Amino acid sequence: MRERDIEKYLREQVRAAGGRAYKFVSPGNAGVPDRLVLFPGGQAAFAELKAPGKKPTALQQAQAEKIRALGFQVAVIDSKQGVDEFVRQYGTGRAES
Repeated sequence: MRERDIEKYLREQVRAAGGRAYKFVSPGNAGVPDRLVLFPGGQAAFAELKAPGKKPTALQQAQAEKIRALGFQVAVIDSKQGVDEFVRQYGTGRAES
């Protein structure tokens, strides 16, 4: 399975949960997560999508830590099962810290 297949599945599952998964691009800030995900009830989280078994680069990890330091959740997802867990956790309006 490729990263783009997981990303497509994420978009579909988030939409089915009533949310939006915006492509996140921040010029001048390389390494930001792939998607800004918004769910009903004011839940927001970032998602970094990877091919199965792949890990974020050092730059992606650094950007994720900066975002987490601001109080936001950043999930690294490398499978459809990971997408399902992400939607279950954040799509309910009750994110766990």
